[in-house]
Amino acid sequence: MRLQNKVAVITGAASGFGEAIAKRYAAEGASVMVADLDEVGAKRVATEIKERGGQAESLRADVTKTADAEAMIQATVKVFGGLDILVNNAGVPQRIGRFETVTEDAIDRIFEVNVKSWLKTTRAALPHLEARGGGSIINTASIAGLRPRPGAAWYNASKAAACSLTISMASELGEKNIRVNALCPVAAETPLFEEVVGGQITDEHRKRFISGIPLGRLATPEDVAGAAVYLASDDGQFLTGVLLPIDGGRTTL
Repeated sequence: MRLQNKVAVITGAASGFGEAIAKRYAAEGASVMVADLDEVGAKRVATEIKERGGQAESLRADVTKTADAEAMIQATVKVFGGLDILVNNAGVPQRIGRFETVTEDAIDRIFEVNVKSWLKTTRAALPHLEARGGGSIINTASIAGLRPRPGAAWYNASKAAACSLTISMASELGEKNIRVNALCPVAAETPLFEEVVGGQITDEHRKRFISGIPLGRLATPEDVAGAAVYLASDDGQFLTGVLLPIDGGRTTL
């Protein structure tokens, strides 16, 4: 198992990419703290992991709040004895629409969660990663940060900032043997995608997004989880500052 004896905390882990990452990490031997604003969903994921023989606990955390971020890290260390991996996965989308129609409150929320929250979680995690002699930070960015589509300008901008921040963090934390990489998935059928399109995902929505993906399908949470395992494991021990497209070839077009 590639993450045996590792301890990971994953934000936004009650559904979608975060849920899949939590379950794959546990299957690979990691002890996992499932953190999310959705306390019920986080508890469900942790329970399912334990029912499969894995090690997991859950808690409610609003990563935009410093106190919550610090409590999340402290609880992880208290329960599992340390910290090796931080996955900054919590995120919010933008409903499809022209850039000038998005409210300032919505823009503030997008940047607060998708970018600024990383300061709070990472600052709380750093002393514990250093105590282990290093570690891995994995940020969930998006292909939107590399190849933006029309209709999601502020979300695109937040993910572009997330990509740049990942590279900057990697350059500064390398001396501490802390690797920082980003997952850049294309659209996937997750609860956040439903928010993007404003309701149930239709065949027309799928056709629109798939048309620009050479492999001919949307991403799945499992696609993202597999990449997250690789980046956190010793297989990726010399990778840092990587913005990894999980996009079926969209960036090749």
